[in-house]
Amino acid sequence: MSMATSAPVIVFPDGYEERGQYEVPARGYLSDVIVQVEDGSRYQLFFYDPVRLEQDLASEGQGYLAEPNMIVMPEVTTENIRNAVQALWRAGYFHQIKPLKAK
Repeated sequence: MSMATSAPVIVFPDGYEERGQYEVPARGYLSDVIVQVEDGSRYQLFFYDPVRLEQDLASEGQGYLAEPNMIVMPEVTTENIRNAVQALWRAGYFHQIKPLKAK
């Protein structure tokens, strides 16, 4: 059970709000999403939908695909990302992965 009390802050990549949020569902992935939790720790997430994941897996030719902190969801949208981050935060997910190093 999570001991967190404040909701995490989601920082989308540069340019996401203007145009990216409309293009991302068709593209099927979004990388470089930063989540900052109450203690200041920051985590980088990579969101994929199953169709794009399957396409990338097939095109890689290695028999596997690995992205740090990959989250797979039915459709990559702003709302789905926000909902997933909230659920992951409540479940204590961010205590199980390594934060980004401080700048």
